[in-house]
Amino acid sequence: MTMTATMTRLDNWKEIRQRFEKSKHRRQFQFGEAEREYVSSRGMDIIRRHASDFVRKRLRPANPRNDGRQTPTKGHPVFIAQHATATCCRKCLSKVHRIELDRPLTDDEAAFAVNVIVQWIADQMNTPST
Repeated sequence: MTMTATMTRLDNWKEIRQRFEKSKHRRQFQFGEAEREYVSSRGMDIIRRHASDFVRKRLRPANPRNDGRQTPTKGHPVFIAQHATATCCRKCLSKVHRIELDRPLTDDEAAFAVNVIVQWIADQMNTPST
């Protein structure tokens, strides 16, 4: 499946988010106080740059190094968001977002992954701490 420009704008964010909410595994990833503080202190523009950099280096290649193990589960808010949104490895991108394996991500697909990550982070920042 090739991503369309419409999908990169997340016009269907509600539908995408519902897929994550149905998954017990994806729901377990939530921000703690440290992640909230990190995002607040740096701002969403910096977080978007970090997400873009991680996607470019760790997901964009056809067969990324250590695929399936390249994204830590903690240590950076973007890492947590990647696991929560199934943008942590090519296998998850394929399974959840139907992005083909064994070829580099297109510009639209990479932008889609970044947008999903950033939107999830924005949602976390707008959700009261538990």
